[in-house]
Amino acid sequence: MSDPRSRIPSIDALLSSPGAAAMMADAGREQVAKAFRTAVAEMRDAIAGDDESASGFVEDPTWYVRRAGAVLSAAVVPSLRRVINATGVVLHTNLGRAPLSDEALEAMRSTATYSNLEFDLAAGVRGSRYAHCVQLLRDLTGADDALVVNNAAGALVLSMSTVGMGQGVAVSRGELVEIGGGFRIPEVIERSGASLVEVGSTNRTRSGDYEAVVENGEATAILKVHRSNFRMTGFTEQASLADLVDIGSRHDVPVVHDLGSGLMIPADTLGLPEEPRATASIAAGADAVIVSGDKLMGGPQAGVIVGRAELIDRMRKNPLCRALRVDKVTLAGLEATLRLYLDPERVVSRIPTLRMLAMGEDALRAVAEEVAGMLEAGGVSCDVVSTRGAVGGGTYPGVELPSWAVELDGPKGAQALAGALRTGAPPVVGRIVEDRLRLDVRTLLPGEHEVVAARVVEVFSSSGPDIP
Repeated sequence: MSDPRSRIPSIDALLSSPGAAAMMADAGREQVAKAFRTAVAEMRDAIAGDDESASGFVEDPTWYVRRAGAVLSAAVVPSLRRVINATGVVLHTNLGRAPLSDEALEAMRSTATYSNLEFDLAAGVRGSRYAHCVQLLRDLTGADDALVVNNAAGALVLSMSTVGMGQGVAVSRGELVEIGGGFRIPEVIERSGASLVEVGSTNRTRSGDYEAVVENGEATAILKVHRSNFRMTGFTEQASLADLVDIGSRHDVPVVHDLGSGLMIPADTLGLPEEPRATASIAAGADAVIVSGDKLMGGPQAGVIVGRAELIDRMRKNPLCRALRVDKVTLAGLEATLRLYLDPERVVSRIPTLRMLAMGEDALRAVAEEVAGMLEAGGVSCDVVSTRGAVGGGTYPGVELPSWAVELDGPKGAQALAGALRTGAPPVVGRIVEDRLRLDVRTLLPGEHEVVAARVVEVFSSSGPDIP
């Protein structure tokens, strides 16, 4: 009996088969030939493994065309793509943190070609990328000057390099935090070229602890880190920013306040507990304040430093600043986001992060019930349930957001259902709670509830072997 592999069509024959021409019109002959080679290799493997589901089509060109088409389709799916967040975690780090406003998206799109990034349009000479966003940040925070770099960790490295290169920086032992991704404050400080001077104890640090190392010359700068990603309770004490500013002023030592979250409006506007803001830190006299652009500010990833003009100017001239510089589309998105804060009455409704955080339970339940109605109309059974979400992004630890969700069972279980939703177009990411898939509506953007319902119905109506 002849080897069935000898009956596999040649690549030239497959390129001449019906359906191949249409694929070549889209992808080109070389890419289609490569896809056919992949299909042929799969057929050889199927024959070797006695897989009758494929080997029964060994001489059928349409089988190879279908497989090559699937290979080509998979190849053009972007590695980085839009995802629908139904987890209930607003600033979901794994899903890109803050979703951007329409104004920010349009500004980024319009400057993605040529722009006046480093060109003074009025004078017709070279300008500076560091001039953008400065006036807005001054107006919004009360700072003398501002600088934008690629992210908050970069802003911290630049700040420490500027105030502490070859010298000591005093930090409370209770603030030697890990900021995410395994990066820790002591390591960041040391890589900046400064030396870490630990003061106080894990749970109690007093202003006198800082004063002692400043007076003896061991520390020539002070860093205060807001513990935004965890809470410390019990027998605790920490020096206030005002106390540290007083020490810095008397000893001519700069005080840097790493706030992290970037909240720009009163927290009670969003129904959240109070969180320190850059305006208060500047008013208290901090020489430099660091915040993130892509957390509670609701903009693109960026590290924002506001503070005293002389210190910000030194940071701007630091050679490390170029390595940490921000690109044109980020600056455009950040500027558009900041501009929305000039209208306090509309900012919550315009910035998606703030809008999601401020949504009330009645409105959330109405959305969940609307999704449930769409699912039931599509023949999918579900339950509308109360749930708890989170702010996320290393902010507001322990604070739960009351929300509403649609909860589902899948014929093959919650894991299979979640996997099918994640691998579709667009991917929908929920979370599994007690062996059921829960889709929290708080983190859906306008119109996405309809897409989510359609994707769930699509998954349930599919007859594919890997779909529940």
